[in-house]
Amino acid sequence: MTSPDQPHNERTMVRLEVANQVATITLDCVEKRNAFDPVLREQLADAVRHVRRDAGIRAVVITGAGGHFCAGGDITNIAALNIDAGQWRQRMEGLHEWLRELLTLDRPVIAAVDGAAAGAGFSLALAADFVLATPRAWFCMSFIKIGLVPDAGAFYTLPRVVGVQRAREIMLSGRDVRAAEAQQLGIVSEVVAPEALLPRAQAIARSFVGASPTAVGLIKRTLEHGAPSLAQALDAEASAQAVAAGTAAHRDAVNAFLNKQPLPFRWPARQE
Repeated sequence: MTSPDQPHNERTMVRLEVANQVATITLDCVEKRNAFDPVLREQLADAVRHVRRDAGIRAVVITGAGGHFCAGGDITNIAALNIDAGQWRQRMEGLHEWLRELLTLDRPVIAAVDGAAAGAGFSLALAADFVLATPRAWFCMSFIKIGLVPDAGAFYTLPRVVGVQRAREIMLSGRDVRAAEAQQLGIVSEVVAPEALLPRAQAIARSFVGASPTAVGLIKRTLEHGAPSLAQALDAEASAQAVAAGTAAHRDAVNAFLNKQPLPFRWPARQE
């Protein structure tokens, strides 16, 4: 995706397409397996910010071109860096700025993963609410192989999916997690054929066009905040339900149910 301040001759490495209230973000730097080089990273940040600003977008699909999702950081670029610890921290804070916007997005995010999801690419997939994968997809917290620690939010997201003990093993070993195992661990929601990957992801996204945006946002926000005690969990639940119950989406859905009409939100998602 390009931004108004971006040079006209800069290559587009991230494509943002919006159709039927669904945004599809495609990483497209095939020769590097869609690795995070500075241009791709900034264009992805622009795409996330665009989605966040556009309330008409009801769900987001993130995928990669050329048979891979994202191979993580661009090692050539990393090797060329000559920065101190303070500058590294600033670099990470720049990443966290837009990543936080993705993780707290009040709309469903579906990752469609084919091939490699390594390093920060694995972390990017973990930022999604649904992760679809093909049988040839693989996930790897590869940071330790080059003497780094997991980033792009992985210390937060991975233990919440697989538990702390399994997250330790995956991060410390840097081993590959194939699609079938990733599904068993709860990282992957569905394993689908490569040709069905994007259509299935977009079908799931379209199903949320009919969902209450308030309810979706409240569910995501309440889960993200968590609760250290039962009392706090019940308090958050009561507050969220009080807001959701006052929306037109709730009233419309109840009326449709009472009048034996189709509900606006339908699951399972249907492919067209």
